[in-house]
Amino acid sequence: MEDILRPLYQERASKKETLGILLIEKRKTDSPVTDDLDAILFIITSNNEVPVFVKQYEYKEQRAALYIASEQQISEWIMMGTNRRTVDWVLNGKVLFDRNEYVANLKKRLLDFPREDRVKRIGIEFAKLIRRFKEGKDFYTSNHHLDAFNHVVHALHHLARLSVLENGFYPEVTVWNQVKKIEPSIYRLYEELVGSQEEINKKLELLFLASELYVNKKVDIGSTHLLTIMSEKEEWTFNELISHQQVSPYAIDLGILLEFLIQKEIVVIHKVETKGKSLYHRYYAINKG
Repeated sequence: MEDILRPLYQERASKKETLGILLIEKRKTDSPVTDDLDAILFIITSNNEVPVFVKQYEYKEQRAALYIASEQQISEWIMMGTNRRTVDWVLNGKVLFDRNEYVANLKKRLLDFPREDRVKRIGIEFAKLIRRFKEGKDFYTSNHHLDAFNHVVHALHHLARLSVLENGFYPEVTVWNQVKKIEPSIYRLYEELVGSQEEINKKLELLFLASELYVNKKVDIGSTHLLTIMSEKEEWTFNELISHQQVSPYAIDLGILLEFLIQKEIVVIHKVETKGKSLYHRYYAINKG
C-alpha cells in the first residue's frame, strides 16, 4: 500500500507547512483504528486554517484515506481525549517524513507525558466524571434506571481514564485493559455493572455507593488543575473562570464542578451585595481555612 500512496505523500512532503507524514496500515480484518480501510496516510501540518481535511481513495480492491490535521487540532485531540486514535497513530504509525524531528518530538512528549499536560487532562476527566455521576444519580432517584445505567457506564469510563492518567499514561482505546493492570478494583466495578445478574435498580444502588467512594478519593488530584488556576488571585467571578484559556476545555462542566467543590468545602463563596435588595454577586475562592 505504501508504494501506491507514495506519489501522494511525496507531493505533500514538498510543502513547507507539512510537519510529518505517517502511514497506518490495517492490522486485522476489522480495524476501527483505520476506519476499516486498508491504510491511513496521516499528515500533520502547521496550517491551522483548516483543522481537518480527509480524502478517500480506492485502488483495485484496496481502500485508503488521506487524513490531514493541523498541529493545533492534534494538540486539542490529545488534551481532550476526543480522538484517541491520534495517539495510536503517532505512537505506532510508520514515519514516512519528519520535518525537523517534529514527529519524533511529539512521540517523545506522548511517552514522557509532562506533568503540566497530565494535570490538565486529569482536570478535564474529573469534571466529566462529576457531571456524569451527578446526572446519573439524579436519573436514579427519579426512577429512570436505564438512563442512570448509561450515565454510570460513562462515569466509570471517566474514572478509568482518570486512573490511567494518574499513573502517568495516556488512556488508550482499550482503556479497560490498562485499568485491569493499574487499578483492578475499578475494573471489577465495571465488571459488576455489565456482568451482574442482579436487578438494575439494586445494581445501580450498590454501584453509586462504591463509585462515590472512588470519586471522593480522586478529589484532590482531580481538582488540582482548577485550584492551581484559582490560586492566581484571591477570588473569581464565574465568568472570569469560564473565560480562562486553561479552563476552556472543561468550561461546559465548570458549574457542576464548582458546586461539587463547594459541597466538599474546598471552594468557598464570597457574596458581594448588588444594587438590588438581598441580591448578591457570587465570587469563588479557595478555602484556606
